[in-house]
Amino acid sequence: MAGAYDDRDGKIWMDGKLLDWRDAKVHVLTHALHYASSVFEGERCYNGKIFKSAEHSERLLRSGELLDMPIPYTVAEIEAAKTATLAANGLKDAYVRPLAWRGSGEDMGVAAKRNPVHLAIAVWTWGAYYGDAKMKGAKLDISKWKRPSPETIPHAAKAAGLYMICTMSKHAAEAKGCSDAMMFDYRGYVAEATGANIFFVKDGEVHTPYPDAILNGITRQTVIGMLRAKGITVNERFIKADELEGFEQCFLTGTAAEVTPVGQIGGYMFEVGALTREIATDYEKLVRA
Repeated sequence: MAGAYDDRDGKIWMDGKLLDWRDAKVHVLTHALHYASSVFEGERCYNGKIFKSAEHSERLLRSGELLDMPIPYTVAEIEAAKTATLAANGLKDAYVRPLAWRGSGEDMGVAAKRNPVHLAIAVWTWGAYYGDAKMKGAKLDISKWKRPSPETIPHAAKAAGLYMICTMSKHAAEAKGCSDAMMFDYRGYVAEATGANIFFVKDGEVHTPYPDAILNGITRQTVIGMLRAKGITVNERFIKADELEGFEQCFLTGTAAEVTPVGQIGGYMFEVGALTREIATDYEKLVRA
């Protein structure tokens, strides 16, 4: 599958029906387009099985609740819709994108209680998110934008509006020849990349930011469990900027990123070391088990 994302062959599930890809549309006065009332998930299907599928569906519903936007489907209904969409497109290895949003209705202001909440699911083939970085390590910029305080945003929701500064940060990074950008949080602690959680290695132990102002990713949680099962100490803590110089290895985790080593963040260099390669290999085996 190739070409613009609105001009492809295939089927998209939308509000209970499988539509031709090009017919899955919304009105220009859709509330989400004006006020970012939208939540989504990113999932990967390996060999016909979506990794942690039910957990993603559960998080989608929680995200809707956090935005005061109840999604009118159950986990079981969402799971069935994902299965039907994959089958309709004939895909067993794919990226899966459930998306819920407030549509157009009687309200066209900040408040939108009378507007219906819709759900769509699209699937497509998608390779490595960072290209060849899995071998040589991704190069990251350091973003000028910071992840906001949890008093200002529902940081536990995977909500479209929270990604605005991520898009801006990634564009700035790409203009410098980088794959992505690392962001600090509102306090100045290391937070995450624009669409992935971040880990560091030093003296055989792993360090990762405490997720009190960032999304606690499903892949992040999975990798922490894998590391601890190996007897490796994982420190979830606040990481200061001046600590970057002392870390030996770095890697990113996320559904799209999977486990991707990082070779550089700004002026800081990291080796693509044995522990990073090992956990990346183990994760690949786990998702395809």
